[in-house]
Amino acid sequence: MAKEQAIKLAIAPIGWTNDDLPELGGEIPFEQCVSEMALAGFTGSEVGNKYPRDPKVLNKALGLRGLTICNAWFSSFLTTKPYREVEAEFIKHRDFLYAVGARVIGAAEQGHSIQGLERPIFDDKPTFTDEAWERLCEGLNKLGKKAVAKGMKLTYHHHMGTGVQTAAEIDRLMENTDPALLGFLYDTGHLVFSGEDHLAVLTKWMKRIGHVHLKDMRPAIRRRAIKEKWSFLTAVKEGVFTVPGDGSIDFEPIFQALKKAKYQGWWVVEAEQDPAKANPLEYARKARAYIKEKAKI
Repeated sequence: MAKEQAIKLAIAPIGWTNDDLPELGGEIPFEQCVSEMALAGFTGSEVGNKYPRDPKVLNKALGLRGLTICNAWFSSFLTTKPYREVEAEFIKHRDFLYAVGARVIGAAEQGHSIQGLERPIFDDKPTFTDEAWERLCEGLNKLGKKAVAKGMKLTYHHHMGTGVQTAAEIDRLMENTDPALLGFLYDTGHLVFSGEDHLAVLTKWMKRIGHVHLKDMRPAIRRRAIKEKWSFLTAVKEGVFTVPGDGSIDFEPIFQALKKAKYQGWWVVEAEQDPAKANPLEYARKARAYIKEKAKI
């Protein structure tokens, strides 16, 4: 029996249809999205807002195309809501993901987040108080236990416009949570957009990485976002992100470091763009060809 490949390749539906900006790709049906993912050569997907919520229906649609679900975004509100409320939502999310084959959960704290608001992404970024940090770290450890109980891994997704965006904030989160309960979801695009040293973060927290988002970034769009005080969603609509191989990030050192560290799990192409400007199938194929060329996968 052939040995299962340690690194598996997935692509997020956000290039086809955007959860935060429903007008982007609003006309593209679920079936087209997953069919084109398979056609482009991927074997995994994250979950989008058009995906069936009945595990039997979703599993059948994915199985027909040789796809499986690898993860799905979870919005935590540990800094602004009672823990019990967050836990109840997390357990529903966890159980759905388990039923559709995922063993990773990607959480991002949305308490005080401005990522969906029309506010300048750099000027108005939230900063957590010590009390909020304590609530966040304690809460994530508790949610991590709920994930472990189901044989799953909770990973944290740093994100533009949130209280965990910068390298220093990632450090604080990782240093104050239990490695056995919380992993790190490493997202290249968000680190570079934020202005961080993405390779330094990769090296420092390599042992905690449980999931990887591969996203490229266009520096000229970033400069405009800063100068013109754009919101995160405006930057996305204007094309700040793109697929690996189409922006400024050299992914070869990232690929080499992950392989050298014997990373096992998913690499997910996740580059939100306007599908009217960036044909999703074309860009999915471009990303797949780049990964094959540079990572030999």
